[in-house]
Amino acid sequence: MHHAPRPCSVAIGLGSHDLGVATVAAQAYLDGLVPVIVFSGATSPTTKGRFPQGEAVAYREHALSLGVPDHAVLVEPTATNTGQNITQSRAILEAADISVSSVLLVCKPYEQRRAYATALKLWPEVEFVCTSAPMELTEYVNSIGDVRIIIDMMIGALQRIMIYPAQGFMADVPVPPNVKAAYERLVQAGFTSRLAVTG
Repeated sequence: MHHAPRPCSVAIGLGSHDLGVATVAAQAYLDGLVPVIVFSGATSPTTKGRFPQGEAVAYREHALSLGVPDHAVLVEPTATNTGQNITQSRAILEAADISVSSVLLVCKPYEQRRAYATALKLWPEVEFVCTSAPMELTEYVNSIGDVRIIIDMMIGALQRIMIYPAQGFMADVPVPPNVKAAYERLVQAGFTSRLAVTG
């Protein structure tokens, strides 16, 4: 999204297999950009082996190990999709009586557009600033160590960007023709394990 990180009311770290999300959110707190972090996420087929205690809980433990104090981290441990990450984090913040006018939305690099479009749809009165680990694709693949899962998840994210606006799940995001063509090639090549069921 090419958003420049700036001070926000809160950071929301979207749960996934990537512990780098928690690192980026923790650094935002340590840099004084946010006074509180919400980590949101249960487990998924991708993460149950890596984070058996849940994504949000694992993220919290990682942030604490990096020096973020306990009082600055809230946990939303039940969300299983991006929409729930947003709506249930919002509920956690409201329950804690934390006023929110802006959110630093922290996610995997290739999830920024999907996360942003979902947040705009579900919490339109708040300003969202997207951020992630500043990595090129090759560097990111090396940091995760599994190119197959990354391509599968990128394809799944792009499919949702294309189909979810019509279902009311996110704001519309234009997809350039060359990106659609690449998507079709990769689907034909079998990168389909993260596709949403349609029809």
